[in-house]
Amino acid sequence: MADLADRTSVAVLGTGTMGAPMARNLSRTGLEVRVWNRTRAKAEPLAEDGAHVVDSPREAVEGADVVLTMLYDGPTTAEIIRAAAPGLRPGQLWLQCTTAGLDGLPPLAALAQEYRLTFIDAPVLGTRQPAEAGQLLVLAAGPRQAQSRLAPVLDAIAGRTVWVGEEPGEATRLKLVCNTWVLTVTHGAAEVMALADGLGVDPGAFLDAIEGGTLDMGYLRIKAKAIGSGDFTPSFAVKTAEKDARLIVAAGEQVGVRMDVVAAGAERFRRAARQGHADEDMAASYYASFDEGTGD
Repeated sequence: MADLADRTSVAVLGTGTMGAPMARNLSRTGLEVRVWNRTRAKAEPLAEDGAHVVDSPREAVEGADVVLTMLYDGPTTAEIIRAAAPGLRPGQLWLQCTTAGLDGLPPLAALAQEYRLTFIDAPVLGTRQPAEAGQLLVLAAGPRQAQSRLAPVLDAIAGRTVWVGEEPGEATRLKLVCNTWVLTVTHGAAEVMALADGLGVDPGAFLDAIEGGTLDMGYLRIKAKAIGSGDFTPSFAVKTAEKDARLIVAAGEQVGVRMDVVAAGAERFRRAARQGHADEDMAASYYASFDEGTGD
């Protein structure tokens, strides 16, 4: 493994909330890492960890063994890969980690075919903290022969990788199912805290009441703590959560499944964003429980 890591170079396109810690962990394990971000200033701190910050997607991917994309959505990812095209070469592994949705993924797979890249559908589960700790859950689908080549990269960013199949889309479908649960719990925590505030109930009394029982869960407590403290440092931003919620609703529509709760949650995120919380953690869904301009 060490020898493989020594000769593995990685291009990371997108160094936002998730991409930056992923790139940092790749650098810290000794891989050669080049990073690009549309706003260069967001990528520059990674130089302290050994990453080489470049000015264009093309420069990032030239000579890389693995191209890792962690961008906002499918269309953005397609745009950046096209910009990188002059530096791409046949046979490169493309580890596509963006949540692109059912409609957003096929154009990316088509680009991979056009540029003769080995495409890995690999959305991740986890937020800023597990990303920083290198403990993300990667849901991966791609050719079996690519797994060993990707091992040093996945070992650096993930606590666990679940290979769900070999066809693009298999991992994306599982990610949409997983995100449905994540968003549902987030809105549940937000509404519980909002109702407690409205009724004059100490939120701590609610948490004490369910402690240790089947209704208790760690994720609920994380989001309740964020809301209670007013610390909405983003681990998963409201605007990104709204985007993912709408991808889930669209996926349900394609297969005849009504996603009423997720659709309502997307509207909550939209209201929170309109109130000025778009770049805050998705726990700021809390503010959508109040009329605009109140609840702060």
